[in-house]
Amino acid sequence: MSNLKQTLTPPFDIVRVSHVELGVTDMAYSREYYADIIGYHIEDETADTLYLRGMEERNHHSLILTKVDEPIVKRIGFKVRSEEDLDKAQAFFASKGSPTLWVEKVAQGRTLHTTDPFGVPLEFYYQMDFVADILQEFPLHHGSRIQRIDHVNLFHNDVNAATAFYAGELGFQVTEATVEDIETDDSDIWAAWMHRKGGVHDIAFTNGTGPRLHHIGIWNPSVTDILNFCDLLATSGHIDAFERGPGRHGISNAFFLYIRDRDGHRTELFAADYLTVDPDLPPRLWDLQDPKRQTLWGQAAPRSWFEKGSLFAGVSLSDSKLKRQPIIAPE
Repeated sequence: MSNLKQTLTPPFDIVRVSHVELGVTDMAYSREYYADIIGYHIEDETADTLYLRGMEERNHHSLILTKVDEPIVKRIGFKVRSEEDLDKAQAFFASKGSPTLWVEKVAQGRTLHTTDPFGVPLEFYYQMDFVADILQEFPLHHGSRIQRIDHVNLFHNDVNAATAFYAGELGFQVTEATVEDIETDDSDIWAAWMHRKGGVHDIAFTNGTGPRLHHIGIWNPSVTDILNFCDLLATSGHIDAFERGPGRHGISNAFFLYIRDRDGHRTELFAADYLTVDPDLPPRLWDLQDPKRQTLWGQAAPRSWFEKGSLFAGVSLSDSKLKRQPIIAPE
């Protein structure tokens, strides 16, 4: 499909999604939920900010939690290939009319703040401080034993336009897509999964009121770790966090569990997707009404999964252009 086409000559080289900064309303609760229960490692902290990372991550942070009055998503961060790519990124976004600002960030080198054409707040950097290698410090592994950030998923009011920008201009490769009519060459896209690093996705877009953050996806070592985490979550005073799963997606083949904190921020525990490094790998296409798309075993997602998301700071919302409904679990 032409509307899934990737440019092979992007204006600058994005390596991968790197980190997300969330605004949370209760730091004591968030520390317990993200560090003690989910299993992030606390790399650094101040009175109002936590810097967290997974067990295999050598960079200083992949999740920043900042105390705020109302829940918000402050920014999504991407790593680029070189310092020169940072300058190219600044020139590119300025040419699109997006605001650009060089900022100082904890543990990061020169950092560019900007927005995509839809207002989503982004930041780009080349170097982040390296920290201690704890991959085999197994006494530190707890909770779901998370290894690293894998992806972000956003609700978007115009998935066609978002896909055209990230694939057609920034060079993300589309691995999978849900389309309204699988028999039509240029069918409208209901959802798209795109990568830079060689997995199924670094970023994905799902049709809905947006732009909003749908979830942060974190990589877990095994299906067993996710199942064991369900027992932990159910018996630690956080049973209210369960939203969807565990199960296996048709899309991505990944084993998953979706949970939401008390601010409404959603996390996907994620394992067992597949390799996508071949540059000519064709995307897998799914019809919107295929029940195996959501879950290979056939279970539909709850309504909250299609409607609830986290607001981006300063971003106005728009209703989705596509009105067809996916399969929703009965309430």
